[in-house]
Amino acid sequence: MIPNPFTSSVAQPLSAIVGTWVVMSAPALALEMRVSPEQPQLGETLSVLIESEAPQAPTVTARGRSYQTFSVGQNRYRAFIPTTPLDSPGPFPIRASSGNQRQSQTVSLGDRRFTIQEIWLSPSVNAIQGTDYEFDRMDDFKAMVTPERLWTGSFRHPSDGPISTPYGVRRYYNGEWAENYYHRGFDYAAPMGAPVVATARGRVSLVGTVSQGFELHGNSIGLDHGQGVTSIYIHLSEINVREGQMVEAGDIIGRIGSTGISTGPHLHWGLYVNGESVDPAPWLNLGLK
Repeated sequence: MIPNPFTSSVAQPLSAIVGTWVVMSAPALALEMRVSPEQPQLGETLSVLIESEAPQAPTVTARGRSYQTFSVGQNRYRAFIPTTPLDSPGPFPIRASSGNQRQSQTVSLGDRRFTIQEIWLSPSVNAIQGTDYEFDRMDDFKAMVTPERLWTGSFRHPSDGPISTPYGVRRYYNGEWAENYYHRGFDYAAPMGAPVVATARGRVSLVGTVSQGFELHGNSIGLDHGQGVTSIYIHLSEINVREGQMVEAGDIIGRIGSTGISTGPHLHWGLYVNGESVDPAPWLNLGLK
């Protein structure tokens, strides 16, 4: 509890202080930080909850990067910090600041084994390099940080098909190691034309098609769920939404396809936090808040 500067533990009669200037300094405003999960692994999202009575929203920093916080109640704020398979396991310091308040905490980022695959692409498929247009659109979309939280509770699977490729898989392509590559999402094996649904409430902020230059990703949809959380759905055969449209969890937004670089009908679904691909599993199982 923050002490009231206008009360004293020693009762004094009013006459004792009348006519006397009393100089009191403002009480220090506490800043408290809690990070979960307490023992994260590579690829997991860190939820940083901050309690602060400072007038301005706190800022969180990690790995030399600042992350915006959002109000989740009176004097309570939250930021999400992404981790990926390309991070180094070990001590992971996090700092929060607001005005002259400072707080830091170091968690231990656990190592994790990721499957290694060898993928062999035909010369025609391997020749697809993608276009500047699609990369620019995708980069702009993944970097979105809008203030309103649109999702509630756990995310849901976007397809009824089984997961054929999990998150984080490292690969050789045609015998060459892909140095900075990891599988940025889940692949769902499903028949051509099977429905693809929105995993959570969000705004359609990206629609890209092969005819527009989405050669690598194929027909694609991007949903903005707010506060730096976005999801992408690629290789679609059909798109059933338009940019700017609001969708609810479970709404059909497209159909399974094999457009772009794809070896057969499937959906690639990726979840991004502050521009980086994170493991979707915790969001499906626990529903980060």
